[in-house]
Amino acid sequence: MPAINSTQLSSLQKNTKNIRNICILAHVDHGKTTLSDSLLATNGIISSKMAGKVRYLDSRQDEQERGITMESSAISLYFKLVKAKGSQDTTPITNEYLINLIDSPGHVDFSSEVSTASRLCDGALVLIDVVEGVCTQTINVLRQAWIDKVRPVLVLNKMDRLIVELKLTPQEAYLHLNRILEQTNAVMATFFTGDWMEDEGKRVKIEILDEKENNESKERDSTTTTFDWSVQERDDSDIYFDPCKGNVVFSSAVEGWAFRIQQFAGIYAKKLGFSESVLQKCLWGDYYFDPKTKRVLQQKHLKGRSLKPMFVQFVLDNIWAVYNSVVIQQDRERTEKIVAALQLKILPRDLRSRDTHTLLSAIFFQWLPLSTCILLAIVGQLPPPKDAQRIRLPKILYPNTEQKDSEPLAATNALEKALYTCDASEEAPVVAYVSKMFAVPADLLPENRRQPMSAEEMREKGRQQRAARAQQATEVEKEEGVPWTDAMALPVPVEEPEPEPIKDLQGEHLVGFARLYSGTLKVGQTLYVLGPKYDPATPHQHISEIKVQSLYLIMGRELESLNEVSAGNVFGIGGLEGHILKNGTLTSTLEGVKNMAGVHLEQAPIVRVALEPEDPTEMDKLVEGLRLLNQADPCVQVLLQETGEHVILTAGELHLERCLRDLKERFAKIEIHASEPIVPFRESIVSADLTATKEKDGVMVPRGTSEVRIQTKYATLKLRAVPLPGRVTSFLTSHATTIKAIVDRKTAKKKVHSVVSGHDEESDIKTVGSTPIESTDKILSAQEFQKLLVHEFDMARKEGGPFAPLWDGIVDQIWAFGPRDVGSNLLINRIPGYVRKSFFHVDTLENKSTEQDIQEDQKEAHTEKERDDALSILDIDFHLHLGFQISTLTGPLCAEPLTGVCYIVQDVVMNKEEMVDSNGEPIEVKSRLGHIQGQIISVMKEACRQSFLDWSPRLWLAMYTCDIQASAEVLGRVYGVISKRKGRIVSEDLKDGTQFWQIRALLPVIESFGFSDEIRKRTSGAASPQLVFSGFEMMNEDPFWVPTTEEELEDLGEKADRDNLAKKYMETVRKRKGMFVEKKLVEHAEKQRTLKK
Repeated sequence: MPAINSTQLSSLQKNTKNIRNICILAHVDHGKTTLSDSLLATNGIISSKMAGKVRYLDSRQDEQERGITMESSAISLYFKLVKAKGSQDTTPITNEYLINLIDSPGHVDFSSEVSTASRLCDGALVLIDVVEGVCTQTINVLRQAWIDKVRPVLVLNKMDRLIVELKLTPQEAYLHLNRILEQTNAVMATFFTGDWMEDEGKRVKIEILDEKENNESKERDSTTTTFDWSVQERDDSDIYFDPCKGNVVFSSAVEGWAFRIQQFAGIYAKKLGFSESVLQKCLWGDYYFDPKTKRVLQQKHLKGRSLKPMFVQFVLDNIWAVYNSVVIQQDRERTEKIVAALQLKILPRDLRSRDTHTLLSAIFFQWLPLSTCILLAIVGQLPPPKDAQRIRLPKILYPNTEQKDSEPLAATNALEKALYTCDASEEAPVVAYVSKMFAVPADLLPENRRQPMSAEEMREKGRQQRAARAQQATEVEKEEGVPWTDAMALPVPVEEPEPEPIKDLQGEHLVGFARLYSGTLKVGQTLYVLGPKYDPATPHQHISEIKVQSLYLIMGRELESLNEVSAGNVFGIGGLEGHILKNGTLTSTLEGVKNMAGVHLEQAPIVRVALEPEDPTEMDKLVEGLRLLNQADPCVQVLLQETGEHVILTAGELHLERCLRDLKERFAKIEIHASEPIVPFRESIVSADLTATKEKDGVMVPRGTSEVRIQTKYATLKLRAVPLPGRVTSFLTSHATTIKAIVDRKTAKKKVHSVVSGHDEESDIKTVGSTPIESTDKILSAQEFQKLLVHEFDMARKEGGPFAPLWDGIVDQIWAFGPRDVGSNLLINRIPGYVRKSFFHVDTLENKSTEQDIQEDQKEAHTEKERDDALSILDIDFHLHLGFQISTLTGPLCAEPLTGVCYIVQDVVMNKEEMVDSNGEPIEVKSRLGHIQGQIISVMKEACRQSFLDWSPRLWLAMYTCDIQASAEVLGRVYGVISKRKGRIVSEDLKDGTQFWQIRALLPVIESFGFSDEIRKRTSGAASPQLVFSGFEMMNEDPFWVPTTEEELEDLGEKADRDNLAKKYMETVRKRKGMFVEKKLVEHAEKQRTLKK
C-alpha cells in the first residue's frame, strides 16, 4: 500500500462511516507493538522487513531498552479496500478507511494507560500468546473492554511457537487453541453473568418494595406475599469469540502472517464445490471431511474412522508443512514445490537464503499477509463511531440505568441526540472527552519544527532561480559584458526572508489526548472545560473557559497540525495547560451537558517516595517538574506532606523508575535525591492468649480499660479499647466510599488533598492517610449502610466470644469513624446520661466545617445532668473526637493508621472538688476553657495509646498478589526467591497442554523491591512476575514478644536470637520517621589485644 501524507489523512476524518477507533490490549510481551509495526509498514511509515524490530510506537528510550510499552501511543493509518460489485459486474468499488490505532501497555504498573486508551476507542484487538494462554492482565483488559463497552476481536498470536518451541502436531495444536478459546469465552461469560445478576437483583428489589407498599395499603400479612424470582432471559450470543463469526484471528506477528477462517473458506469453496458461507461454519469445530463421499461429517457419524477435523486438515496442515520444509527440515526442493503450488513469486535469492526467517517471511507475506488480515477484521468486525456511540454513550451518561445493547436509551434532548448520532455538522454542539494529558518537548511541536519543502515547492524555487539567472545575463549583455555561456556561472542574488524571532524551544508542552463525540472543532474556538467534580446542579462551579490554540493529528512520535477535527476522531489538543489536571470534558454549550470525566483506576498507587533536589536552591525546579509530572501521568499522585516533604505515589517499582527518570531528564532537569520506597502499614490489636480481664490496684477490670485525668485534674476520662470483629473491619474497609459520602453530606465540605499544582481535583477515596485502601464503587445511602452494619454486628454477636455483649445496640451509639472520618475504627459513646444525634442522621448542611457539624450535633444532644455545671461534656465533645482522629491516624507502634479497633468512651467525670482555689472559692473554669480543651485532646490520645497497648498489638502488611509462569526446570529457584522474601505460595497449576506452571503467591510489598530482577536473574529470564496490590493482611506476630516460658527460654535463650520480623518492620518505620528506637549497638564487647609481647 503506498505511503500517504497527513494532509490526505486529515481529509478522511470527515467521513465518519469509514473511521475506526481501535486499541490493542494484551498481557505484557504478548506482541502488541510487533503487531502495530506490521500495520505501520502498510502505510510506508517503516520498512516491512523491519516490522517487529523497530518498535516504532515505543518512542521512549527506556521502552526500547526494556522492550515493553509504558505509555499509550496513537497513530492514524490509511486502508484502501477494493471490492467487486458482483459476479457479473466486474467494476470495482473502492472504499478508503481511516484507522486511529492506540497501542497500550501490558504491564500491570501501567494499567491506568489501558483505561485511558479504551475510553477513547470503539473496538479493541485483544492479543493472547497461544503458549502462555489467558494471563492475569488478559482478564483485566477484557474486563476494561467490557466496562467501556468496547467491541473486541481476539488475536491468537505467536502461533509459530506451537511449531518451533512446543513442537505440537496440528491435531494437538487445534486442541490447545480450542482450550484457550474456551477459557477466554468463560471469562466473557463471567462478566455477562455478573451484570445480569446485578440487574436482576435491582429488578427484584424494586418489585419487593412495590409489593410492600401495596401490602401496607391493603393491610395484608407479609407471609402471604409472593414474589416473582424468575430470571429474565438475555441473549449472550454476541459476546463470545467464534472463528466462524470472523472475530478470531490466528497470527504470528514476528513472522508477519495471520489468517481468519474466511480466507481458507474462500480458497476451498471452489475446489470442494461448497458454498463459502457453509464451509466457513464447518472449518472450526468437530466437523470432518469425508474424501470418498465429499461430504462433511460430525463426530457421531465417523463410525470409528480416524479423520482429522477440517480446521486441521485444510488449515493447520498447510502451515505446518511450510514450517517443516523451511525451518525444521530445511528441504529446499519441497519448499520450491510448496511455493509453486501456492502460485507465489519468491525471489531466487530468498529461496537460496540460509536465513530461514527471511524465506519464511517472504512466503507468508504473499500467502497470508498479517496487515491485510488484521485491517479486514478491523473494518468488518469493529463498528464505526456512529454505531458505537449509539450503544456506548448512553451507558457512559447514565451508568446506573439498566440498558440493553439491542434497545439503547432514547435521546432526551438535542445534545444527547447529537452525541448518539455522532453529528459532525457545523451546527452540532461540540462535546469532547480528554482522557489524559501527555508531555511533548517544545522543539517537536509542528509549529516549532522546520517544515520540509514539497516536490512542487522545490520545482517552483528552481524555476525562480533560472528566471533570475536569465534576467541577470540579459542585463550583462546589454552592457556588453561577458557572453551568455559565462553568465550561467554568475551568482544569483537570493532574497533572504526576514529572520523570525527566536522562540524558546526548551521545556515540555502538555497536549490533551482526546476524542470528539459530536460537532466540528476548529482552532480558535472557545470551549468550556468541565472538571471531574462538575455537577449540572451547580453549573458555575468546577468550570473554566479556554480558547483552542492548536489541534494535532497524532502520528506516533510526531504531531501534525490540523485546522479542524470532525466528530468521531481521536486527536491532540493544545491550550489546556492549567485547566485540566488528569482528564476532563470539553463542550461548547452548558445546556443538558453531563460530565464524562473520571477514569476508575484498577490499581491504586501504593509505593511512595519522598523527593528532594541534590542542590537545595533548585527546589522551585523540582516543584515545577512535579506539577508537569502530575499532569502528564494519569496514575501518579503528587502530595505535599504536612512535614513539607514532596511525595509521589506510584503503582509499582517500574512505574516509580519511569517517573523518576522523567523528572530528572524531562520535567525538572535536575539531580534528584529519592528516599527509600515508603510502604504503608496498619496497626491493630488482637486478644491472642490474653484474658478478657486483668487485675489493677487489686480489682479485676476489663482488659483495655484506661482511666486518665487531665493535668489540671478538672476532668477524668474513662476509655476502653476492644478489637472489632474481622467481618466488621472488612465491611468498613470495603465501604469507605459510603462513609466518606455520608460525612460529606453531613458537613457539605469535601476534603482537598494538598496537590503540588494547587488544583482542586477530585480526592481519591481509596487514599486515606496518603495510602490506598480497598473500597467498592457502589455508594449506599445512610439508612442502607446502617442496616448492613447492624446485620454485621448481629452476625458477630451470634458467633459469640468474650466481646459479644458489647455489640448489642452499638450502631446507634457510633460517635465517629476514624482516621480522617472514613477509616475502619469506631468511637462509641457510652457516657451515662449523654445522648448524641445518630451518626447516620443526615441533614443538608452547607459550608460547615467539621467543628460546626459537631456543634450541630451538640444542639441535638441532651444530658440528664444539670446544665448549670461550670464545665460540661458539650464543651469538650469536639476535642474528644479530634483526639480519637489523631490517635487512629498515628498509632502507638510506628505512627501508622489503625484498623479494626473500637474505642468506647465509658464516662467523662467532671471533678467539681478540684474546681476551687486554695480558699475554697469556685474557679472561673470558662476563662481557662481553651487550655482545658487542649489537655482533653492530649488525654484522649494518651488513653487511646494505653488501652491499645493493653492488648497484643499486630502489624498489617500491604500485600502483592504475585503471578508467575515458569517451566518445571526453574520452579525450585522461583520458590527459593519467594520464600527468601517472606512470601507464601497460594496455588500452583500446570497449564493444560503446555509445560508451564502457573504460580500464584502473596508477597509483602516491603519485600518486593528488586523482586522482579532477582527472579529473572535466578531463572535466566525464564520467569517474569506480575505484582498486583491486593490489600492488607495481618502479620500474626507480636512486635514486643519476648520468651517467658521455660520451653521458650530453653529453645531461644534470654536474648531470643530468632529474628522478630514484626519488630524489625516496626523499628524500620520508626527509624525512618525519626522516632525512638531501643537498640543496642554493641553487645558483650570484649577488649582485644593484638600487640606482640
